[in-house]
Formats: sequence, C-alpha cells, structure tokens
Amino acid sequence: MAAAGRLRRRLLLLAVPWRCSPRRGAAGCPPAGQVRAAFLRFFEERHGHRRLPSAPVRPRGDPRLLFVNAGMNQFKPIFLGTVHPRSELAQHRRVVNSQKCVRAGGKHNDLEDVGRDTYHHTFFEMLGNWSFGDYFKEEACSMAWELLTEVYEIPKDRLYVTYFAGDSSLGLSADEECRDVWLCLGVPASHVLPFPLKDNFWEMGDTGPCGPCTEIHYDHMGGGRNAAALVNQGSPDVVEIWNLVFMQYSREVEGNLLPLPQHHVDTGMGLERLVTVLQNKRSNYDTDLFTPILDAIHKGCGGPRYQGLVGDADVGHVNMAYRVVADHVRALCVCITDGIYPGFSGAELVLRRILRRAVRFCSEVLHAPPGLLASLVPTVVEVLIMDVINENEAAFQSSLERGRRIIERTVQQMEPSTNFPAEVAWSLYGNLGFPLDLIDLILEEKGISLDSAAFNELALEDAKRKAGGPPAGQLEDTNTRLDVHSLAQLRSNNVPATDDSPKYAYTLGQHGQYEFSPCQATVLMLYRDQSLQKEVGAGQRCGVILDRTNFYAEQGGQASDQGYMIHLGQQDILFPVESVRLCGGYVIHEVTAVETLRAGDQVQLFVDEAQRLACMTNHTATHLLNFALRRILGDNTEQRGSHVTAEWLRFDFDTKGPVTVEQLQQVEQVVQDVIKRNEVVHTAEVPLMLARRVQGLRAVDEGYPDPVRIVSLGVPVESVLTCNSEAAMQTSVELCCGTHLLQTGAMEDLAIISERQLVKGISRVIAVTGRQAKQAREAGQCLAMEVDSVSLRMKKRSTSIPEMQNLSKEVGQLTKMVASTPMPQWQRKELQTILRVLQRTANTAVKKLEMQQAEEKAQSMLAKHCNQPVIIDTVPADSLSILMKVVNQLCDKSPGTSVMLLSPQASGEVLCACQVSKNCLPEFSAADWAVAVCTQMEGKAGGSPVVAKGSGNAKGMQGALTTALEFAQSKLLK
Repeated sequence: MAAAGRLRRRLLLLAVPWRCSPRRGAAGCPPAGQVRAAFLRFFEERHGHRRLPSAPVRPRGDPRLLFVNAGMNQFKPIFLGTVHPRSELAQHRRVVNSQKCVRAGGKHNDLEDVGRDTYHHTFFEMLGNWSFGDYFKEEACSMAWELLTEVYEIPKDRLYVTYFAGDSSLGLSADEECRDVWLCLGVPASHVLPFPLKDNFWEMGDTGPCGPCTEIHYDHMGGGRNAAALVNQGSPDVVEIWNLVFMQYSREVEGNLLPLPQHHVDTGMGLERLVTVLQNKRSNYDTDLFTPILDAIHKGCGGPRYQGLVGDADVGHVNMAYRVVADHVRALCVCITDGIYPGFSGAELVLRRILRRAVRFCSEVLHAPPGLLASLVPTVVEVLIMDVINENEAAFQSSLERGRRIIERTVQQMEPSTNFPAEVAWSLYGNLGFPLDLIDLILEEKGISLDSAAFNELALEDAKRKAGGPPAGQLEDTNTRLDVHSLAQLRSNNVPATDDSPKYAYTLGQHGQYEFSPCQATVLMLYRDQSLQKEVGAGQRCGVILDRTNFYAEQGGQASDQGYMIHLGQQDILFPVESVRLCGGYVIHEVTAVETLRAGDQVQLFVDEAQRLACMTNHTATHLLNFALRRILGDNTEQRGSHVTAEWLRFDFDTKGPVTVEQLQQVEQVVQDVIKRNEVVHTAEVPLMLARRVQGLRAVDEGYPDPVRIVSLGVPVESVLTCNSEAAMQTSVELCCGTHLLQTGAMEDLAIISERQLVKGISRVIAVTGRQAKQAREAGQCLAMEVDSVSLRMKKRSTSIPEMQNLSKEVGQLTKMVASTPMPQWQRKELQTILRVLQRTANTAVKKLEMQQAEEKAQSMLAKHCNQPVIIDTVPADSLSILMKVVNQLCDKSPGTSVMLLSPQASGEVLCACQVSKNCLPEFSAADWAVAVCTQMEGKAGGSPVVAKGSGNAKGMQGALTTALEFAQSKLLK
C-alpha cells in the first residue's frame, strides 16, 4: 500500500511516470523538460509554493551586476529588508522557479573555463525554492530529501549531506539543528558531514543577510562504497547537486553577526547537473540539454563527431570547440531574447566576447562554413535573434581571417623565445575587436606568450588619452597639431586641404541599421616631431594627412572618431587611428605605424562604427536637449558649451538659478516626445547670409564657415529658410558640423543624470541616452522603493535604540547610493530631500531614546548610591553614547559627585565612561582616571580633565573596578 501511495503521488507530479534513476540504464531516462517540470510541480502542488517565472538575465535596478547570476537575485530586496511592504514581492512566503543565469564577466565569471572541462557553462538554469519568514531547516531538508529520493528515485546510499561545523572566531557553534534534521530523516551518520565556514556558510556580500548552509552531494560511482572522504575535495566522482541556505544572521559593517528578525530559506540546484545524474551521465554535455546542439554542430561542420574528450586526449581541441559553441549559442539566445545584444560596454561587451569566441572556434577549429552559429538556433526562435547573430558572425568572420593572417605573419617574423609584440596585439584588440582572452588563447595554442606588461602599458596610455590626459612623462601630443610653419609649408607646396565630406556618407539599411561606407584615400604628407616628413618608420607615432577622409575630427564639442586604415592590397597590416584633429583645413589622423608609411601610399579607412553611432546619438540628443531647455526655461536660455562622447553628453547653459525637479522632468518629457515621433533629422549646407535669416537661431558670427551646415529636427531646412518663417521656433535648428542620427527614434530615451551650477548663472547637465538611460531609470526606481521602505519603517516609531540606529545607518547608506548611482537627476533630488528628513528624524529619535534610557538608569543609580562623593559601578548600556549620557545625568543631579561607570558588552568588550566633579580639579583628572582603568583591561581611553571615555576587555573588569576605586581614593585623600 505504501509503495502504491508513493507511485500515486509521483503521478500527480508527472505527466509521464518516472522511469529512470541512476540505478538503471539510459533507455527511458526522463528528458530535461520533464525534470524541470517535476521540480516546479513538486513544490507548487504538494507544498503550496507560488511558481514564479524566471527573471530576465539583465538585472533590474542593480548596476553592480552585469547578469543575473543566481536564483536569489530577484529576491534581494526581501533578504535586505528593503522591499516595499505594499509591493507584490513583499507578499511572497513560499516561492519556486527555474531561473536563467549567466556567469560571464564580473565577480562570477566562468567564461574562460567553458570548453576546457565538461561542467562549466556561461548560461545555466538554477532550480530553487524559497521561504520568506515561513518554513525553515526541518521543512526545507525534508522537502529536498523527499524530492530526490521519492520523486527522482535517486538511491539514498549515493547521497551525502554537509552541514556547518561552526566557527569559534565568529562565536558560532556547529549547526547541530541541521545535522539532527538529516539524522531524523534517516540519513546515516557516516553520510552527514561537518565542514567549515568556507564550504558551509553563505554570505550575500561583505554585509547583509547570511547563514549556514547544507549541501547535498551525489556519488556517481556508487556500488555500496563510502565516498565521504571525497566530498568537497574537487573529485569529479562526487559532486554537489543542491545547496540549501538558511539565512538567519546579518553581517554588520563592523563585521559582527546579529540574528535576523525573520529567517529565510534560499536553495539552488543546477538543472544541468541534476539532469546529468538522472540520465546516468558523467558530463552535462552528454545530456539531452546539449546532445541535439552537438549533433547540429557535427552536421553543420562535417568534421569528426563529439567524443567528450578533454585535456591532452582532445587532439586539436575539437571536443573543446564543440562544448564552447554549444554552450555559447545557448547563452547568446537567452541573452538576446532578454534584450542584451552584442555591444561595446557592460553586459553587451561580454556577450560580444562570447559570440566572437564561438565564431573563432567554429571557423578555426571546427572549420565550419560561415553561418553555422546562427543555424544552430532552433527555427522556432524569432528571426530577430538569428539576424543579430548572423550580423555579428559575418562582421567578425572577416576580422577573424584578417587577424589570423596578422598573427601568422608576425609569428614568422619573430625571433625564437620572444614574446608576441604588444603593439600588434593592441591593434588586434582595438581595431579588429579581438577580445584579449581570444588573443591569449590563439597564442597559447602556438606556444607563444604575449608581452603583457607592454600591452598593459598601451592600455593605460589609451585610458589616459580617453580621459583627456597625456601618457605619463609625455607632454600634450604634437603629432596632430600642425605648427604655423608646417601649415605655411603645406600651402606653399600646394597640398590641398582634406576633403572630409565622406564623414557624412552613411545611410539607414533595410532593417534600420546604420551603414557606413569605407573611404579610399592617398597619403599626402606625414607629420612627426613638429616637422613634415615623407616617410615614417615602423613603431613610430605620427600624424597622417590624407587627400580625403571619412573620419570625424574633434570639433564642435564632438569627440573624434577612432578606427584604422590599411594599405590597399595588404589586408593584414592595420594602422590604428587613435585620434583625429582639424588644423587649417587639414585633417590629421594620429596613427601608430606598424610598418613604414610613405607619402603617396594608397590606404582604405575604416571608422569604429559603434563609437561613431554612439557619438551621433548623443550629438543629436544634445541639440534636442538645448531645444527642450529653451522651451521649459525660456528663450533667454543660451548654450555656453557642450561636449559629446560615445558614453555621455555634457551641456552648459546660462540660468538664473538651479533647475527645479519639475523643470528637469518637463525637459526630459519634451525630449521623449520628439524621440517617440521619430522625427527626421534634416541637414543642408547653405550660404551664411541665408542662415542669418533663420528666426530663433543663436547669434551667427564670422567664426562660422561659408557655406554653413544647418541641422534641423523634423522640419526641412528649406522651410526654416523661408522668409518670415517661424518653423525654427517650434523645433531644434542649429548650425553644426557634427555627425547626427538620420531619425530621432534611434535615441530611444534620454535621462539627465546630473545637474549643478558651475558658477553663478551657469549650469551644467550631463545626460545619457538609449540603454544607459533605461538602466539609469531602473536604478532610480529600485532606490525609490528602498527609500519608501525605510520611510514606512521609520513611521512605526520603534522604541528600540538598536533598531533606530540601524535605520539611521541604513538611511546613511542609501544617501551615499543615491548620490553616486547614475539615475535621473530629478529623482535623485526628490530622494535626497526625503532622505535628509529621514536622517534628521532618525537621529532625533535615537537621541531622545538615549536620553530617556539614560535618565531611567541615572535615577536607579542615584537611589543605589545616595549622597556618595564617588560612584563606581557597572550598568547595562547599548552604546558608549548612552553610557556617557548616564554619567552626565548622574553628575547633573548630584553636582559634587565624581562618577565612573563600566558596561560589559556581549562581544566581550567593556565600555568605560567617567566624569569628575569640578570641585576635585585639578588633582583629580577624568582622563587619567579612565586611562588607569582601561589599561587594567588592556584597552585605551582618552578625554579631558572633566569627562573621558574608553574601552577594554571583559577579562580585566573586576580588577578595573578595584583600580577605579583606588585611583579615586588616592586623589580625593590628598
């Protein structure tokens, strides 16, 4: 009957009867989808958990994380106590889900290990169940054991459980409660194992919720052996499959642990590892989560089949390539589905590295034809994902081939036993988009090392250059600043000015993407060490003057383009273009010559498209911001300066005072309205005389060229030039030589993240666009919820001093986060106003409670020591501040009395505070008294002749009391 009951319970959980366990063969093993469904249904239907969908892999409102990397990420506000009490999240008590996780980049980064073994992944699923102040250890362990042994039918003798062995330095005893739960569930004592802090104590961070955990480990070998000695020893035969964390403490800033008011349970079990166990495999890649992808790779590349080999046995790294490609295409699909696309910063940059790593293994190791990566995406996946992967694969394929030729050519020219030149690696990294780890990997396969020190030096120079400063030990670069004599020489030699009109040669493609045309040019002259030269040797930095260019030179507040040039006919030689400047009509490209450059050379130019597009977006946003500020603050608002980079835009303008919260919101709204209308950006070159007719245009002076370029948002230039037309008053119309979007919709969003007055009458705003703006808004919303939560808890007016002190500390931490986190400035100002009030309220409440407590204790002490010239005693006090207040109150109520009070703390520390009656000065000094007493307790003290305080060790407290009395008597009897 019992067996039949168990079977019926299993059938309630599973659509198909469970027919596989590690004791059986592979036939009939449960597919991964069924394993996942069984987990979710078990907790939802049998144990009353609420099933939640997976959160997106892009973290919401947490700028510290690149990706969601654990199941608990979305529940952090609950654990931290910052969840808004009226939010849906706050209503959860029991929850179950399967969370998509990515561990690549940041603190948890498995990218470099993927492919080298059979169990690391960039993307994985984490099965988890949670209790928020509901059940705890007994129920959590019981549910886990029931699921593993009764539903999944894993043999009990193959399972081992661990528990926290305690830590004397933290004053934590062993988690015997957890141990006893497992023993009561029937786990043999030989399978219940204690482990120290590093293995069985989980912490969210340096501060915050934490607690002991218990792990369940599985022995792949079985056979009745005792594998306890292999648990937590890195053995592939005995692996952890489930971790149950019991959050019952909070680690404070000082490092001490305090019990949490509510206990929580957070468990995590990797789906891939569980399926490996249930399908009787030894590798995650041998399960049905990966085998269809591996088969598709084999079909697509036509090479040898995947054999599961690792290390030296994997000749040619073919099996490693299979694992890399299978893992990476899963991560790409999940991330792209959740709105993370390969890009140039943050999570997007990591995804770009993942894609390029996969492309490299497809092409160079598996010798697959182009398009294999996208062909692996199931046809049911939306075409958008395939297009994004195809675009990026195609874009990197040509770069990969060119980079491989560069590496091969460089290696052939190298002397034996030398490092790979840093300059070439930097060129591959900066111009062809080779991730550094990919360069390292290719060189490792050839048995060559990169000159890392020299590479890091180049990276440091580049970072300083981007930050606006010259490299260490160098004056401002002179290779892009033509001196007056060189300019005169160029003109006398009839060297024509550079035609830079190709910088505007870009269009919108069929799918809305920007397409930039390459540009062919001739080297007219080289400039180095303040002199014009016809030839520059390899390794030298110089300025290159061309007859034409598609590079944008730094002007009009917009940062210059970057990119590279190549010799025509020599595709494997790249000359990185690091900056571009305009001098007297000549565009000078700052280049590091990897080979000899000569006047007359034919070159082809390639702009860094992502950087250019970001600058175009932010430049158009600057014009729109200027228009919005004038619309909201008044027509007298004049621009005083601007700067546009790929990351942000800065705009200075005159104003009568700080911009208000309401005005900042209104400015953003004006910008967003134009973005939503997806207005066309019109441009045209017109005679300066015509430009002067445009109504509302700021002063046009002789500093502008003739003809001049007009940029108009939403209104054709012909319309704004019409006599007496007021069209320019209703939109943004400016004279500008910069590069701009073709339509405003590509901006997506704009958020002003900073606003301050530089000097009286001039304000500066900093804004971001697109995804950065979206992330700023998410961060602002997250912090607003945390501030609301603290505000509601503050209104409860707790009578506990520690609680109010913690609230005060929390307000201080929030204040720092609000000040430093990129978020909408209007929201920052609102939250800062609220936090200032909360801080005053908390501080006042703490002082009031301390005074009340001090008065009560002082009254009690006076009754005990009536009319005594010296009071020496111990008293409980939560802080040195309270203890000092008790001493002050005693002396106020009994003016002729000198008082010393000691207060032992739970931590083993003893607090000391004293005050000497003015009648006893100067013979009797409070500072000397406190030093004598605290020295007795191996502590320190300090103060003035009237009041002093200090602390010491509880072991010396009794001796300290004796010392206190003897010291006082010796001074009073003189």
